[in-house]
Amino acid sequence: MNIRDFEYLVSLAEHRHFRKAAEACFVSQPTLSGQIRKLEDELGTVLLERSSRRVLFTDAGLQLVEQAKSILKEIKTFKDMASGQGDEMSGPMHIGFIPTVGPYLLPRIVPSLKTHFPDLELYLHEAQTSQLVHQLEDGKLDCLVLASVEETKPFKEIELYNEPMSLAVPADHPWAKSEQLDMSNLKGQTVLMLGDGHCLRDQALGFCFAAGAKDDERFKATSLETLRNMVAAGGGITLLPELSLPGCREKDGVCYLKAFNPIPSRTLALVYRPGSPLRQRFETLAGVIRQRLNELS
Repeated sequence: MNIRDFEYLVSLAEHRHFRKAAEACFVSQPTLSGQIRKLEDELGTVLLERSSRRVLFTDAGLQLVEQAKSILKEIKTFKDMASGQGDEMSGPMHIGFIPTVGPYLLPRIVPSLKTHFPDLELYLHEAQTSQLVHQLEDGKLDCLVLASVEETKPFKEIELYNEPMSLAVPADHPWAKSEQLDMSNLKGQTVLMLGDGHCLRDQALGFCFAAGAKDDERFKATSLETLRNMVAAGGGITLLPELSLPGCREKDGVCYLKAFNPIPSRTLALVYRPGSPLRQRFETLAGVIRQRLNELS
């Protein structure tokens, strides 16, 4: 039994497919299948119910998968501590970003990070909040940069930026003549929003509902760019976070208005596991990101 066996087992549990699990582990399917059988023989326990259509884990198998995840997480922590890089900005760092932050924040900070920390190997991962949180829990990611939500409360958070949201309306909309708008004007309006799973959906809807607006249930966007294009096409109005806005008030058929009373916003934070030995690295990273965002605001 070795560490790779645990990695094969966890990968198979995540993908529930031998070929996909093998690809994720960069080995052949026969290699992974053979090692799982070898692990079963060594443990004297059946881990899987094998069929031609799908992979099912036995109760014992599911329990051992959870234990394997815990072991792999502890091994990663052990390696991080042993590397002596807790305070040094060098070596690999895996950072997760949500889709409503990554594409807009990364172009602003990556050049600075490369300049400040030339020996830091950045690996950037994008997924929705729930998936990123699971990957952080399992030790697959070192830290996350996202909007602070209930799911991130069990972790350590370093606040980065309070990001306001602006109202996006079609360029020919009556409100387009104004530079700012009281949120109370949304009463009785229907707003376009992202689909389920995006934390920005809940955050933006909270402000819209409080103002008396309602969600357009006929349409749920998959990305901010789809949302922006729907507004440009005259499909409705929405709230967009500041980092996603162009440098001008009107562009490509969309006009952006500052909202107030209240100012809709979300808190961006760097999130990491409480027991991580890389805390000082995260503090340093957050400092550079915060400084860069303050320069741009």
